[in-house]
Parts: sequence; structure tokens; C-alpha cells
Amino acid sequence: MANKEIDEYIQEGIYGEKELHPDQKRQYLGTYRERVILVMTKPQIRGEKGLKELKELFMQNRDGTLRLNGNMNTKFFKPYRELASQYHITYTYVSNIEADSEYGLVFSTDYAVDKEDIQLKEENNESTETKQKSWFKKLFGI
Repeated sequence: MANKEIDEYIQEGIYGEKELHPDQKRQYLGTYRERVILVMTKPQIRGEKGLKELKELFMQNRDGTLRLNGNMNTKFFKPYRELASQYHITYTYVSNIEADSEYGLVFSTDYAVDKEDIQLKEENNESTETKQKSWFKKLFGI
């Protein structure tokens, strides 16, 4: 029994503390997938997208936490920080030098919500596509 405890102690010293789902925690800026309400990619953050959706989620989940990717320039987060402050949502910057997440923003809770669709929905530009198609059809008489 004592050898097992010593081995575990040595393993923790070499590799660090045992963690559940470390890859998930790196990807979702320090939290588990089951706790995530909304994620936004870095390009979405740079384009200031999702403010309306985030506002609605802030009203529904007053106990949530906004996690901002610390590897990005902080100027991109200004509208998101202001919105979080307006609704008294705590926010924090998460920097992980070892693994850089594709997400720029993660809105989560301290408990499991198991939301199936956590990605920010992209706005469809169908009107521009139909204009291009109709122009193309006019040009070739199709």
C-alpha cells in the first residue's frame, strides 16, 4: 500500500496533478464542455459578432462566467467586457502558453448545462448569393 502512494506521489511530481479531461479544459479555456453555454471563435471576436446573442444569454444565465482568450489582443474584447459589466457577469482572461485554443470567448457556468449547440450561429448572406445568381443568369440568359 505504501509503495502505491509513493509511486503516485512521484508520478504527480513528474507529470503534474491528475486531471479529468485536460484536452477539454485547454480547448474551452479552463472549463469542461458540459458547462459551456456559448463559444465564439477568434475571427468572430475580431468582427464583433454575437453581441445580441450574448446579451440574451447574459439575461438568462446571471451566474455565468465569461472566459476571454488571453492570447488575443485585449482591444477586441472591449464590447464584450462592457456588456458583461452591464449585466454583472464576471469575466476573466485565460492564458495557456502550452496550448492555444481556437476559441476567443467561452461563456460557461460552474455546473453542467449540457447544451448541445454551443457554437455562435453565422448570419446567412443568402440575399447576396441570390443577387449574384440572378446577375449570372441575366448575363448568360439562363
